[in-house]
Amino acid sequence: MLEIACGTGIVTRRLQESLPAGATLVATDLNEPMIDYARSVVDASWISWQQVDAQALPFPDAVFDLVVCQFGFMFLPDKVQGFREARRVLAADGVLLANVWNALEANPPAQVIHAAVTELFPADPPTFLHTPYGYHDPDRIRRGMTLAGWETIQLETVRLQSRGSSAEDFARGFAFGSPLTHELVERAADPHDIMRAFERGLMQLGGDRPFTAELSATVVHATRT
Repeated sequence: MLEIACGTGIVTRRLQESLPAGATLVATDLNEPMIDYARSVVDASWISWQQVDAQALPFPDAVFDLVVCQFGFMFLPDKVQGFREARRVLAADGVLLANVWNALEANPPAQVIHAAVTELFPADPPTFLHTPYGYHDPDRIRRGMTLAGWETIQLETVRLQSRGSSAEDFARGFAFGSPLTHELVERAADPHDIMRAFERGLMQLGGDRPFTAELSATVVHATRT
């Protein structure tokens, strides 16, 4: 199995728990510090960690049975090439499992965050959230995958209630632990003040402790024929 954009290893840990004996996993990400952290929290000798560009996978053709990517394709500058590479490294009947966020409007917590930064910086609002929540049109996804050579493509919209420990934790993640942080720093924002603004909006949406809100994504299931 190949995991693309493994990040801090959230899905990697789930794969570690569910894969059968004898399985092997190559977990990759473009960001080496992410891989270093994931390696430190996922204890499995059969996982190979590699810094890899998903648009130029350094693997031979047809060597994997399964490619997994959680919330990674939205960030690729050339998404068609990313889908093409995922298909190339899969063996016949190999499967791609991936997901992408649906629009901001379908993900109220992110919409609250985006509204807050737009209100705080009306002359120059941060635009980061347009990237993870901007690749959601099923026709666009299907068209790109078709250009990449995929023939068997299934797209499913999934809506789930997310339950977090608190609105504060959710706000902290966006203010201190996401690429949005860089845009806030560029605007000389106090991240603690920003976090509190996020927290106030999120509490109105989903309560304080726990914080509960709906999240929506599109799940991609494709088979290489």
